Amino acid sequence: MPPLPNSSPPTRAVLAALQRAYPAHTYGYDLSKGTGLKSGTLYPILQRLHDQGYLDAQWEDSPHPGKPPRHIYRLTQTGLELARQRHAEGQAPRTRTKGALT
Repeated sequence: MPPLPNSSPPTRAVLAALQRAYPAHTYGYDLSKGTGLKSGTLYPILQRLHDQGYLDAQWEDSPHPGKPPRHIYRLTQTGLELARQRHAEGQAPRTRTKGALT
């Protein structure tokens, strides 16, 4: 099993956006607009998720002549399970630890 990615808010936002789009492929631009993340934050997350086996990334030719191909992204089955897990963790009620500072 690949190592679990961190569960930072930006990573959770990317996983949630990819989960909503599943099983369709998604462009990085659409993920950026849907999550509000800038490319300097988004693309390293996508690269890490892909390297860890949670994300399928493919090149797609542009339908517009003269435009370069673009990456399209989709969660793998393992990535979909991770996204569901991260979503459930985010929905769990937060409990206070006895004696914790407030």
